Amino acid sequence: MTDATADTSAAPASRALLTTADGRPLKAALAASLALRRRRAFLLVAPLFLFILISFIVPIGQMLLKSVYNDDFSRNAPALVAWFDSHPKGSPIDESAWAALHADLVAMKQAKTAGQAGTRINYDISGSRSLFTSAARSVEKMQPPYAEAFAELDKKNKDIKWSDPNLWRAMRSAASPLTLDFYLAANDLKRDETGAITAVPEGQAVYKKLLLRTLTLSLEITAICLLLGFPIAYLLATLPMRKAMLLMIFVLLPFWTSLLVRTTAWMVLLQQQGVLNDLMVWLGVIDDKGRIQMIYNQMGTIIAMTHILLPFTILPLYSVMKTIPPSYVRAARSLGATSWTAFRRVYIPQTLPGVGAGGLLVFILAMGYYITPALVGGADGQMISNLIAFHMQKSLNWSLAAALAAQLLAVVLIFFWIYDRLVGIDKMKLG
Repeated sequence: MTDATADTSAAPASRALLTTADGRPLKAALAASLALRRRRAFLLVAPLFLFILISFIVPIGQMLLKSVYNDDFSRNAPALVAWFDSHPKGSPIDESAWAALHADLVAMKQAKTAGQAGTRINYDISGSRSLFTSAARSVEKMQPPYAEAFAELDKKNKDIKWSDPNLWRAMRSAASPLTLDFYLAANDLKRDETGAITAVPEGQAVYKKLLLRTLTLSLEITAICLLLGFPIAYLLATLPMRKAMLLMIFVLLPFWTSLLVRTTAWMVLLQQQGVLNDLMVWLGVIDDKGRIQMIYNQMGTIIAMTHILLPFTILPLYSVMKTIPPSYVRAARSLGATSWTAFRRVYIPQTLPGVGAGGLLVFILAMGYYITPALVGGADGQMISNLIAFHMQKSLNWSLAAALAAQLLAVVLIFFWIYDRLVGIDKMKLG
């Protein structure tokens, strides 16, 4: 009994005394070794993580912030911001409001920022920028009472006047740098004089139609790419390696050609006096007066973008099909299944990861394309990305462009979530 007790008490002691060759406790040495490996692994991926952070995450974060934050007016009109804060919505525009406006215009003239403040209001009410800049030029000549001084300015203004209640509603809304007005504009909505949200006139509603067109065209292009890419990928996967590699060169050939060159080539092929129409006239399919308009419309956008995005469907499909053992289909046929049944019930389900990867990749790329629709789409084939580029480069309404881009990102994430719920992201394979 004494020996057994000594053995059981000695066992924990012997485990506690386990050390490394240099005398350190074994547990502490293992923990230090694992920590060193983690640090080395982190240092290996740190450059990639930093690159993704700087080139991807930070720009997207700035875009999302820009869609809800714009301080061009609030930063340059502190006196008006203070007046709006101290006077609730619906308060009459009294002399103190006109005095605050006058003080801000004086400061804007000195800092040369009247254009910035006016541009922010101009996003809501057209003509506001010129109203601010013209008032800033003559603001130092004004004398109190300022209500009468601005009334004199209104006699010279034709499009918009300082006494317009809608202008003051817009300035009150812009007094806060945080706003959802750009998302309202991106959905063809606006605020009326009372601040209530209303729809814009039918003739001015463009964004929702364009977003719906973008979604429709992207789904159509994705479906066409899958229908064309599946048999090509199947042929590549079943042909002997030598022939498959030769055919793969033709699949990859578009990647070796400039996107602009490919798009302009389609312009030559599809125009009414182009190669395809000339060929159909020569074959007698159509007469010379019945040439088909295949460019500068949705047809041109679909044809050109399908050609450009088709390899992005074929490659994921091929990478999955190549790993499917042919013995599975042969086993199904040996058990009595027809060729079509074996293909439909055995082969196709195994290709779903490639179908999902190719379809999702093409859909995401199609949603954001703007060069090809700009060149071959015309008015009917434009997509929401073309309007985003317009606001970024021409109108310089970056906040509205950011709101449109954020909605586009939201649509992509919704489809990504739907795919995850129906198929599962873990089953998607890109290679």
